Amino acid sequence: MRNVINIFLLLLVASVAFSQKSSEKLKQEQSRLEAKIKNTKILLHKSQSQTMNSLQELRVLQNQIKFREQLLRNYDNQVRSAELNIQYKESQISGLQEKIKRMKLQYKKLLVYAYKHRNKFGKMMYIFSSESYYEALKRGKYLNQIAELQRKQFDRIKQNQLLISEEIKAIDSEKAQKIAMLAEKKKEKQAIENDKKKQELVYLKFKEEESEILAKLRKDEQKKEVLRQKINAAIRREIAEAEAKRRREEEARRKREAEANKANSNTKPTISESTPTFEETKEAGIISKKFEGNKGRLPWPVSKGTITEGFGKNPHPTLKGVYTNNNGIDISTPRNAMVRVVFNGEVTSVLNIPGAGKVVIIKHGSYRTVYSNLKEVFVSNGDKIKTKKAIGTLLSKDGQELSIAHFEIHKVDGTNVSCLNPSLWIAH
Repeated sequence: MRNVINIFLLLLVASVAFSQKSSEKLKQEQSRLEAKIKNTKILLHKSQSQTMNSLQELRVLQNQIKFREQLLRNYDNQVRSAELNIQYKESQISGLQEKIKRMKLQYKKLLVYAYKHRNKFGKMMYIFSSESYYEALKRGKYLNQIAELQRKQFDRIKQNQLLISEEIKAIDSEKAQKIAMLAEKKKEKQAIENDKKKQELVYLKFKEEESEILAKLRKDEQKKEVLRQKINAAIRREIAEAEAKRRREEEARRKREAEANKANSNTKPTISESTPTFEETKEAGIISKKFEGNKGRLPWPVSKGTITEGFGKNPHPTLKGVYTNNNGIDISTPRNAMVRVVFNGEVTSVLNIPGAGKVVIIKHGSYRTVYSNLKEVFVSNGDKIKTKKAIGTLLSKDGQELSIAHFEIHKVDGTNVSCLNPSLWIAH
C-alpha cells in the first residue's frame, strides 16, 4: 500500500507540472495576440480619424479580425484545458479520499486492538513466551515495526489531507480564472462582430469604386515592377563591381609575385600577405553565418506595425480573381515612421525611384536587405551600421494617417540572386 501511495503521489505531481506548462504556453500565446490586437487598434484609430478609404486600412482591419479570432481560439483552448484539468484533479481527489478512508479504517482497527490489549505486561509476555532467544528477538522487532507502521500511516493521513486541501484551492482558483475567461470570450465575440460590420461597409465602398481601384492597382503593379528592376539592377551592379575589384586585386598580386621572383630568382618566393579582399571574405562569411543563424529572430524594420501584404502572390481583398505579386512584405505603420536596419551590415546602394521614394540596400555577407518607400535617408554608400539603427523615414500619402514600409531580403549565391520571404526571418 505504501508503494501504491508513493506512485500515486508521483503521478499527481507530474500531471500538475505538465498542466502548468501547457497552461503557461497558452497564456504566452494569449499575451502575444493581445499585443498584436493592441497594435492594430492603434493603426485603425489613426486611420479612422480621417476616412476608411485605403486598401491598407482594409487589410489592417482584416488583420484585426484574424488576431481576434486567434485569441478567441486561444481562450477556447485555455477553457477546455482548465475543464479537463479540473476533471482530472477531481478524480485524483476522489482517489485520495478513498485511500484515506481505507487508511483510517486500518488505523481504527489498530487502535481498537491496542486498546483491547493495553495490559502493560502484554508485550513482555508476548516476547517471553517465545520458545527461543532468536524468536523473542524477532517478536521484539515485529512489535517495533508495528509501532513504526502506525506512525507512518498517521503521517501519510496528514500528508494526503494537506494535499487534498491544496488541490481544492487550486481547483477553486482555476474555476475563477475560467469564469473570467468566459467573460473575455463574450467581449471578443462582440468585438469580432463589430469589426466584421466595419469590414462590410468598407467592402461596399470599394465595390462602388471597383473600376477606379482596378486602374489604380494596375499603376501600383507597374511601380512595383520598376522597383523590382531597379533593386535587381543595383544588386547585380554591386556583384559585378565586387567581382571586378577581386580580379584587379588578384592581377595586382600576381604582378607583385612575378616581380619578386624576377628580382631574386634564387630565393624561394615569399608568400604574400592576405589582401583586404580575403580578409573581407572571411569577415563576410562570419556575418553571413550570423545573419542566417538569426532566422525567425530578426527585429522588424519598424518599431510598430502589422503586415498588410505578404510575400509572393496575394489575392486582392475585394476584387475576385485579382492578385498582386510582392518580392517582400508591406508593413502598415503610423505616418512617417522611422525605418531601422534589421541586422549589422554595410550600405551598398541608396536609390531614388520616382513613385517609390528612396530605397536603401544593406549588405550582410551574402545576404541583402532592402528598405523601400522612404521619404528621407540618413545613410550613405559605404556606411557601417548596427542593428536597429534608423536609416530613414517613410513616405505618406495626403489624407492618410498610415505609411507603408516595403521590406525585402535577397540571397546572393555567385551571380544568382534569390528573393526570400521576410516573414520567415523577422520575429513573431
